[in-house]
Amino acid sequence: MSTVTTMRHHPVAIVGAGLGGLTLARVLSAHGVEAAVFDLDASPAARTQGGMLDIHEDTGQRALRAAGLHEEFRALVLPGGEAVRVLDKDAVVRHAEADDGTGGRPEVDRGALRDLLLGSLPGGTVRWGAKVTGARALGGGRHEVALADGTAFTTDLLVGADGAWSRIRPLLSAARPAYTGVSFVEADLPEADARHPVSAEVVGGGLLFALGPGRGFLAHREPDGSLHVYAALRVAEDWVDGVDFTDVEAAKAYVLEHFTGWDKSLRALVADAPGPLTPRLIHALPVGHRWERVPGVTLLGDAAHLMSPFAGEGANLAMLDGAELGRALVAHPGERETALAAYEEGLFPRSAAAADASAANGTALFAEDAPQAVVDLFTAHP
Repeated sequence: MSTVTTMRHHPVAIVGAGLGGLTLARVLSAHGVEAAVFDLDASPAARTQGGMLDIHEDTGQRALRAAGLHEEFRALVLPGGEAVRVLDKDAVVRHAEADDGTGGRPEVDRGALRDLLLGSLPGGTVRWGAKVTGARALGGGRHEVALADGTAFTTDLLVGADGAWSRIRPLLSAARPAYTGVSFVEADLPEADARHPVSAEVVGGGLLFALGPGRGFLAHREPDGSLHVYAALRVAEDWVDGVDFTDVEAAKAYVLEHFTGWDKSLRALVADAPGPLTPRLIHALPVGHRWERVPGVTLLGDAAHLMSPFAGEGANLAMLDGAELGRALVAHPGERETALAAYEEGLFPRSAAAADASAANGTALFAEDAPQAVVDLFTAHP
């Protein structure tokens, strides 16, 4: 006698428990709509969530207000984190802004913000250790989603919130992220005031840009007193293959070859890091990426509009996408396609504008006259 296995069905399925997917789940939950979130990580603590985020008044904070979490968010803000310093390769300060507490882009730890969103959801909303390997249309707007453990589920509404290399995007678009020409190498300096006072002074209380043609150091202070540093380089995509990054000293020397002649206090941001150094290739989808309406499926965040980080909009837009999609679904109960069309009508122009700004800022950061173009940007738009 054969056994018939019934495939699990979820009316709303969100792939990816990043900030955007969790914001969508929170907005839906706050309006009594249940969503199932699937994430490949084994647990919320499976990996670190990255460094600081500046949460913008008109995007990320707007999303947190829609999610009913703005007051809780304010408690996570790093005092003084909006301070900015722009230096040249000789460590001469070319521009500085203090954080007087009145700015619209307060800094918070990404992990703390994610924990806030996770804590606002009903238990069991996120299915951890659920790696999506693909999805296919079943007709009528329904989809079947396959998981790495061999199981699958069906859904009436599938949302790809699964980042740069989204497994859901191919249902809507053939676009693939392309290398932008910029690579980062990440490093951390713990207990900076006590152990790395020169670096602590160079970075200041907030964000540092130390720039020259085609390269620079970007750094910020973390709530635990450490400094998170990015050495940024315009290099070929295979540049990261030129050294074994598990050999910390060899990796430092490899990176610092690009900063010969730079002030010792800036080189120390990498030279004094205890390790490890982590390379990151910066990819982006085409500016203005969009798709034709496909029943029962949509994208948000990096899955929809991966861009370089040079406008600070990635996480902010992901959260706003989640909030706006949630609001559209709540505003059009039982009218899924109307809600998705309304959401995408707003999504495409705002993400195109942000991606264009990110690309332009990236050009300014590493221009031949760097850091002058960045100083001009801050002067024009304080």
